[in-house]
Amino acid sequence: QVQLVESGGGTVQAGGSLRLSCTASIPINDVNTNFMAWYRQAPGKQRELLATMTNGGHTTYTDVVKGRFTISRDDSKNTLYLDMKALRPEETAVYYCSASHWSTDYWGKGTQVTVSL
Repeated sequence: QVQLVESGGGTVQAGGSLRLSCTASIPINDVNTNFMAWYRQAPGKQRELLATMTNGGHTTYTDVVKGRFTISRDDSKNTLYLDMKALRPEETAVYYCSASHWSTDYWGKGTQVTVSL
């Protein structure tokens, strides 16, 4: 019964920045919320893992976004963030957040990010 709602998507020019938010219906620092993650999926492509964060604050990034994207959270708001900079046109996609809770993965509906040329 975990619900995740992404927001912050929109259109940005190449090289620009955007902050995505994902608000959860549960405490994201709950001991049973093992990790949260951001993914994206472009049309005709596989869903791509971008970044993860454990409830202890450990983060990982896929190579293509490392140094440009930052995953963070605000536990008081039960919100996960993805700060993206130097965005590229090929990164146009629907961006999703995910949470692992009681060893079950939950997904938001996604938010569209369009990077214009």
